[in-house]
Amino acid sequence: MVLMAGTDNATFQLTLNDIEIGARLAEALVHHVRKKGAEPIAYAELLELGRFLDPKDAAMDRAEVLGIAPKLRFVSSFCAAQGYPDLARLAVHPATLRPSPDSGDWDAERRAAAGFDWSPLAQALPEYVRAAQAAVPVRFKPRKERPAEVAWYAFFCAHREACKSITSGDKKEVVNLVMAGLDPETALRRFLAAKAAFEGAAP
Repeated sequence: MVLMAGTDNATFQLTLNDIEIGARLAEALVHHVRKKGAEPIAYAELLELGRFLDPKDAAMDRAEVLGIAPKLRFVSSFCAAQGYPDLARLAVHPATLRPSPDSGDWDAERRAAAGFDWSPLAQALPEYVRAAQAAVPVRFKPRKERPAEVAWYAFFCAHREACKSITSGDKKEVVNLVMAGLDPETALRRFLAAKAAFEGAAP
């Protein structure tokens, strides 16, 4: 059963990119837990570990910290579907050094992940990925980087007031979302929601 793969709200719907990067993060978290046990790992460090494990993965190379939440949601749903401890609980917000959303028994969650035999993951993950990909709406058609940038720029020029809070540093993740198949307006909504949640989790 695929959890969290489908919702009518496109702002929260997992994309093919979320699933692809989420799968890479699940593998990276297994690598981390085998090396470091229950030690948490900050979002940026987790993305760097994913890049280290697959340096030729272009999608992984483009991944941004502000876009990590749905990728970790995929990890959590995969672990829940398999009856595994939740690997995503090892990934922490850089400001709080706690997972988001937080929980009442984080130490127990980390110990469970550290003490688990993760060898079945390599066989179970590809099948789950295929099922999750099949649940992505067909309207989410991935774009190449250049067409995505052109689509975003056209939207930006026509909606400067709505886009006034988007910095040059934010643009990469917004374009990532357009590349993942979201229309620019939905990409903007999703990015702003992710940014607000990320900043709201900081002390």
